[in-house]
Amino acid sequence: MKTNSIATLIGASAIALFLTSCETKKEEVREDALEQKADSIEESADAVRAQGEKVADVKENQADAIRANSEGAADATENSADATRNATEDQADAIEEKADEVREQK
Repeated sequence: MKTNSIATLIGASAIALFLTSCETKKEEVREDALEQKADSIEESADAVRAQGEKVADVKENQADAIRANSEGAADATENSADATRNATEDQADAIEEKADEVREQK
């Protein structure tokens, strides 16, 4: 009985090995195809990422330009405000001088 059991076990193992070796080649072909597909998808993701980086870089450069222009605009506005203050202060001083002249006429 032991001989039959061992022979059966060896025979079953040989058949299983043969069947798995055939499936292994098919499986390798399938896995290679899936690997190539995954690589292609990853390359697409890399391309999207690279394009996104380019667009983001352009936007960051635009933001820097806007910021620079805005700072320039802010400086120009502040300079305008200072000029307005100076001009109105001069006008107010002139008006006060007239007021002083009127008082001196007393």
